[in-house]
Amino acid sequence: MKEDVFDVLLYLFENYIDTDDSNKPDKDALETELEGVGFPHLEIHKAFDWLESMTVIEDESLNEGEEHKSELAMRFYTEQELLRLDVQCRGYLLFLEQVGVLDGETREVVIERVMALDTDEIDLDQMKWVVLMVLFYQPGREAAYAWMEDLVFEDLEAVIH
Repeated sequence: MKEDVFDVLLYLFENYIDTDDSNKPDKDALETELEGVGFPHLEIHKAFDWLESMTVIEDESLNEGEEHKSELAMRFYTEQELLRLDVQCRGYLLFLEQVGVLDGETREVVIERVMALDTDEIDLDQMKWVVLMVLFYQPGREAAYAWMEDLVFEDLEAVIH
């Protein structure tokens, strides 16, 4: 089975992102563990770059003005985005915006992070995980993160049962 960047991100998120800081290993220890689990070295580095880039986006978005938060704005997708995000994913992003889980700025971070993944297409389950990861890193979005976390894990339990 070919492991990709998304698989590495999912492993990291499920095992380390939401844990106590005192229990988190350093980057070198994580790399060693990930390689031991079977993830390719290149994919591990791409995943770390992906996470580090999200932090930069977060910092930059905090410095922008309120201009991107208009409720009347309409999002048009580029040709590349349309190829990567099917109708179901785009509809889900719109739904999350309408119920207040995402705002325009956070939606853009989600789209940018999806486009940064090394994959041709992303399915709805992967999209949900990317949204969850992005919300985790966004300050002041704790309620949206909790709501999204419940949604992701409820879907996961429904598949298991």
